[in-house]
Amino acid sequence: MNFSRHLKYYIKNPLIIGTFLLTISGALSRIIGFFYRIFLSHTIGAEGIGIYQLIFPVYALCFSLTAAGIQTSISKFVAEVSVKKGDLTEKCYLLSGLILSLSLSFLCSFYLYNQADFLAYHVVHEYRTAPLLRILAYAIPCGTVHACISGYYYGIKKATIPSLSQLLEQIIRVVSVYLIYHVQVQDNIPITPAIAVWGIVCGEIASALFSTATVRFCTCRLYAIKKALPQVGKLAIPLTGNRVILNLFASMEAILIPLKLREAGLSTSAALSTFGILTGMALPLIMFPTSITNSLAVMLLPAISEASAAGEQEKIKKAVSKSITYCMLFGFACTIFFFLGGKPLGITLFNNRTSGSFIMLLSFICPFLYLTSTLAAILNGLGKTLHTFFYNLASICIRLLFALFAIPIFGIKGYLWGLLVSQIFLAVSLTFSLREYIK
Repeated sequence: MNFSRHLKYYIKNPLIIGTFLLTISGALSRIIGFFYRIFLSHTIGAEGIGIYQLIFPVYALCFSLTAAGIQTSISKFVAEVSVKKGDLTEKCYLLSGLILSLSLSFLCSFYLYNQADFLAYHVVHEYRTAPLLRILAYAIPCGTVHACISGYYYGIKKATIPSLSQLLEQIIRVVSVYLIYHVQVQDNIPITPAIAVWGIVCGEIASALFSTATVRFCTCRLYAIKKALPQVGKLAIPLTGNRVILNLFASMEAILIPLKLREAGLSTSAALSTFGILTGMALPLIMFPTSITNSLAVMLLPAISEASAAGEQEKIKKAVSKSITYCMLFGFACTIFFFLGGKPLGITLFNNRTSGSFIMLLSFICPFLYLTSTLAAILNGLGKTLHTFFYNLASICIRLLFALFAIPIFGIKGYLWGLLVSQIFLAVSLTFSLREYIK
């Protein structure tokens, strides 16, 4: 009888079901992504992956500028509508967010396309990224549509659509790259990292179309949108500012790694290959279990916002305590697995011994890495966005210092030590900020 009652509770709990759906779709996406990265490692090589990875700081910066803060803002306001009844509906907040996000995305795409050469030569410091950045510009508007609609569904605690769109995006990305590869092989066209960027574009278009098709856009009065726009914008501005600053520093970090590896004595090709092995092979494997913790974080933010609005302090304390316990236990289990199996995994998955060594060294960050995303979501849900911003900024600065001063002396291992120190600092800082909610 107790088992049946507990089962009904878990099935009816939107946080648990949402986390489960996002975890399943995230795990499937990452499994597909593993085979995709293995395919890329054999088609464009470690150096090609390194060049491909260099565009992601720019992509992340564009996303943070056009969608990240707005997505969180939509999710928070939509979640609060169910608690604080008013004259604004969930769709009003979604439409307002889409207006803001699409306006920014078109401006960003226009700039990225026209200034690709400047960015490649003077910012990324790799001229071969210029054509990749032009292709990437097409993905940004579609990515913002997908992000805003996902934020809306997270707010109403219905994770099915974001889960399916996430999975669809990954499937279309992989299939499109595979088809482009075969067409180019048949026509004797050289294979370059551009095929992977076209995959991003195809995946974003597919997920945007799918997400849009699932929403019934009811008529929203002009005065309601005018009222919702400043609310969404007011919350989104600090969130966007935080993400932009963090991604600027993260971009500096990603660009510095190959440059400092050259200072350590590696050739340009060897530096890009090492960067590609770390960011395109070893780190994605370490990040694979975050499909669980990130899913929990996404569903926790609106749940914590709703609990905070309703004054349910015990509910927040319970969420914090359980998050810390389960994330740490899960992280320690992953540390043991990756440390013992790092070298076999590197050889089996990527046919690369260096990636196996990186996996073993990176295994020690697992408990702290998996905990931070969950605790940051709780703090954001409580409205303490400045706390998460400064802690994340300090964490990136620690990694930057290790990149600047440790890599030239110790090589890539110096950066890996910086990763561990920064994650320990971030986990401790976030936990300290939530001390009043820890039972």
